[in-house]
Amino acid sequence: MARKSRVITETQKQESAKSFEWKIGIYIRLSKEDLRNNDESESVTNQRKINLEFVEEKFCNEKYIIYDIYVDDGRSGTTEDTRPDFQRLSKDIREGNVNCVVCKTLARAFRNYADQGKFLEQYLPTYGCRFIAFGNPYVDTFTNPDCMQNMEIPINGLMNDRYAARTSEDVRKTFRTKRNNGEFIGAFAPYGYLKNPENKSAFIIDEKAAEIVKEIFEKYLSGMSKLAIVRYLNDHSIPCPTVYKQKCLGLKYQNPHSDPTQNPLWSEKTVGSILKNQMYCGDMVQGRSRIKSYKVHIQEQVPEEEWFIKKNKHKPIIDWETFEKVQRLLKKDTRTSPQNDTLYLFSGFLQCADCQKAMIRSKVKGNVYYYCSTYKRRSKKACTKHSIKHERLETAVLFAIQQYVYLAIDYTKTIEQINRAPIIKSQDKKLLEAITQKERELAKVIRYKQAIYQDWKDNEISQTDYLRMREDYEKQEKDINATIKKLQDERAEQENGMDTENPFLMAFRKYENVTTLSREILIELVDNIIVYEGGNISIVLRFADELRRMQDFIEVNTHSEAV
Repeated sequence: MARKSRVITETQKQESAKSFEWKIGIYIRLSKEDLRNNDESESVTNQRKINLEFVEEKFCNEKYIIYDIYVDDGRSGTTEDTRPDFQRLSKDIREGNVNCVVCKTLARAFRNYADQGKFLEQYLPTYGCRFIAFGNPYVDTFTNPDCMQNMEIPINGLMNDRYAARTSEDVRKTFRTKRNNGEFIGAFAPYGYLKNPENKSAFIIDEKAAEIVKEIFEKYLSGMSKLAIVRYLNDHSIPCPTVYKQKCLGLKYQNPHSDPTQNPLWSEKTVGSILKNQMYCGDMVQGRSRIKSYKVHIQEQVPEEEWFIKKNKHKPIIDWETFEKVQRLLKKDTRTSPQNDTLYLFSGFLQCADCQKAMIRSKVKGNVYYYCSTYKRRSKKACTKHSIKHERLETAVLFAIQQYVYLAIDYTKTIEQINRAPIIKSQDKKLLEAITQKERELAKVIRYKQAIYQDWKDNEISQTDYLRMREDYEKQEKDINATIKKLQDERAEQENGMDTENPFLMAFRKYENVTTLSREILIELVDNIIVYEGGNISIVLRFADELRRMQDFIEVNTHSEAV
């Protein structure tokens, strides 16, 4: 009786199949690797043709419709969440629009072993959906529902997974080599540049866009906020980088961070990224972000010390001096109110001496004052006012800069006189003796380090003691080498004299006749201005170290007696 029951069931199943309608979803995927290899056999056109021919032959005696064809062009098969049409197919399966999925091979649908198992063994059975892969191995979960129990399918999935891993690592190695050589590996050149037609790994300047880049830098240095620059660009109908690449250059560019349904405009983020981009100085900068792994396609930021930077690989749009000024300014707190387009004179430069927080600007009865932001905004118990009137501050800072200008001019004359004078032998002798003494200390430390290694090998000291002592000696060795280097530099400077074209002298001499304070002067000469309670200030110069070194040089060479 049991055998007869099974025969009836199979007959009923066959009869039912004749009236059943298959709603077929054809899935096609073309990977970036296929694109790079120009593999025509795996092209979207070819896959579409082969899939349609298979469906027509396979279902010729059954009722079916092709509900849709799902194409992920240039997409990796290692993840399902980064494939838009795979997600659309999954949704149509859930909603009952598709009850049969057809694709060329398992590898077209999956390069991830875990995803393959979950999809074929859990997701499709849950929604009663059939899956057919007509390549090798052949899979049909309807005519052979036990196929997933065979070892061939899981092993094939594992091989596809490992193939994707090897391919990913090979691509990473290739990209790493290209980046090390300063070859550009991106799909699109940065705004302001074009790919060189004769060498796709190099740039040439796009004059039209480069002028906008220059204008952005100029306006920011002139005191315009990023928001004001955005308003200016949008008000003057200047196309943003996304629109420019799409409509003006005719590129198939899509900004991953923009909404494709919205008309793209300039934004503070876009302007900020241009102002921070070292590429505009002529350097090739790559590797600023990366995906976590070949299975986890999530972008993560890379620390700056791990970037691939190759100097002077293409013609610069922005000179280094301008770029560095902008970077210093970007690090400062230069926010403005929505009503103001231009930054105030001292925006980002003032700092409370006690809490180290920024000072804020306030207008009282027509007069402008600066107050500690902690006192003003958080708690009057946390800090004190540290107030100072704008006019007084501006006068004091201008006077201080004028004094440094006079100092720079005077130091230039003094250094020129020292450079023309004979070498001061006594000072040279002292430096040489100091270097010799430090070299003896270094030799002694190296001998001690070698001795403790032998003591450890002879079991006279423990490995823990050895490692601790070695670390201590290595620190001593590093410190002594640094001191020797400094003394050698001083001796060379004694012999050759100090260059009057040094950064401090050049920067301040430019403003010999300065009578008015401007943001340009502050950006170039000042790091920050510290405001003390009671209205006193101290100015931290950008070239403070150079100034001290110069003062030491002058003091040594004007107080020492030549032999």
